[in-house]
Amino acid sequence: MTLKNILDKLNSLSNPEKVIFKEKKFGIVANNSLGIYHQDLKVLAKEIGQNNDLALALFDTDIYEARILCSKIYNPEDITEEQMDKWVTTFENWEICDSFCMGFFAKSEYALEKTQEWSKRNEEFIKRASFTIMASYGFANKKAPNEVFERFLEIILREVEDERIYVKKAVNWALRNIGKRNRDLNKKAIIVANKILKNPSKSAQWIAKNALKELTQENPKILDYPRDIYRPKI
Repeated sequence: MTLKNILDKLNSLSNPEKVIFKEKKFGIVANNSLGIYHQDLKVLAKEIGQNNDLALALFDTDIYEARILCSKIYNPEDITEEQMDKWVTTFENWEICDSFCMGFFAKSEYALEKTQEWSKRNEEFIKRASFTIMASYGFANKKAPNEVFERFLEIILREVEDERIYVKKAVNWALRNIGKRNRDLNKKAIIVANKILKNPSKSAQWIAKNALKELTQENPKILDYPRDIYRPKI
């Protein structure tokens, strides 16, 4: 499939009404958007298959949906740190941020480094990217040991006072996912959530209460991923 074929397909799927709907319903505001649902882009990405050259060409079109496609067909093993630092600055809403971070950045060899670095940034969606990677890392790397997620918990504890909705939701998401990885991390996430609960900020209170509600329920859906398999480089 050529770049022209893909752009023709995107234009055929274009729907201006969906641009308005996504903004009103999901808070997705994007420049140069064609109005295509994420699910349709996933189907198209599967048809295209993995192709780094096409991914780069799609990103460079500046079309919003083309950039989302880029995140779905680029091989995460090939991404460079420079590309990650460049692309993260272009994120303009939670949808494209999560699309790049969940199945793409989280699988990169630089994922752990970027969670630490970007968590200290002030830009809303760069900061969200850090916590989206944390929330997704356990699924991208199922053999990661507990110590990786314990370091995530330290960052979460430090960053709970950000009141911006898409940051605090990602912080909460990361905390809940860590607490559902295995029994040991469940206990540690609950301890951290109770520490956060002592913070009087509205954001911290919401993050802690929401996480505790899920992690302390009678039969929480806790996975059983390994606790100590290997030591990744950070």
